Order: sequence, then C-alpha cells, then structure tokens
Amino acid sequence: MTDELLFLQVSEIKEKNEALTFLSQQLTQQGYVTEGFTDAIIAREAVFPTGLQFEDYGVAIPHTDSDYVRETKIAIMTLKEPVPFIQMATENQTVEVRVIIMLAIKDAHTQLDMLQRIIGFLQDPETVSTLLSYSAEQKEDVLQLLSHFHII
Repeated sequence: MTDELLFLQVSEIKEKNEALTFLSQQLTQQGYVTEGFTDAIIAREAVFPTGLQFEDYGVAIPHTDSDYVRETKIAIMTLKEPVPFIQMATENQTVEVRVIIMLAIKDAHTQLDMLQRIIGFLQDPETVSTLLSYSAEQKEDVLQLLSHFHII
C-alpha cells in the first residue's frame, strides 16, 4: 500500500454512500478495480452491512466480490466526524463510524486472512486512537502502523 489510498481527517464526507463512492472511485481511477466496483460495494453494503462497534469507536470494512478487482489494494479513510453505517449482522442498528477500511481483494481465499489481521489491528483501542489522531500530513506514520500489524 502507498499513501495514494490513505485519506486522513476527511471532513467533507457526511454520509455512508458518499464515503463508499469516494473510496471506490479512488480505486477505480487508479485502475485497481473495474468500473462496476462502486455499484457492487454500495449494493453489498445495503444487503450485508459492514459496520463494527468496538469499545468507543465505530469502523466499517466494506468489500465486494473479487470479480471486480484487478489488483489487491486497501483504501483507508479516517473521518473528522462520524457517519452512520448499519452494524454488521443487524438490519437497522447503526454504528457511528470514523474509520473506513475498504478492501479490494483479488484472491477470495486471502480475504479471510486479511480480515483477521485488520480485526486484530482494530481491536486495540490505543492503535485506533493513534490512527485517528494522525493528520493528512502523517501518511508515512499510518503506513508504518499498518506494516506493524502486517496489513501491508
């Protein structure tokens, strides 16, 4: 992962689909996914929500079928203000999300391993607090943090 897919302390995003569209379009514009990726991400999120509530922070890990992926990548956004996502395995319970980790995984067999590493990363409140504290100028620090958890 390079810093081209890191978006820190974003203030312009006001709702879930805006965030999903923004991140998926970044992946599309850089050629990592096909044109249908954005629609597939939004459609999957509507049926299988990805919001997760941890201790005192919410996270979303949107992803979709590997058919839309040309090259495995992760796009990450931290938000200045949370946006509501539907909590995973519920129909209408919301989670106030400030961290979005969008997965574009080419090999479906590696998706579970990647999700487990990301969950391990997210279960540490101190680590997530550190991630949320980084400004847009601290992308290199985020890359080091992700590397420490073997996410990149």
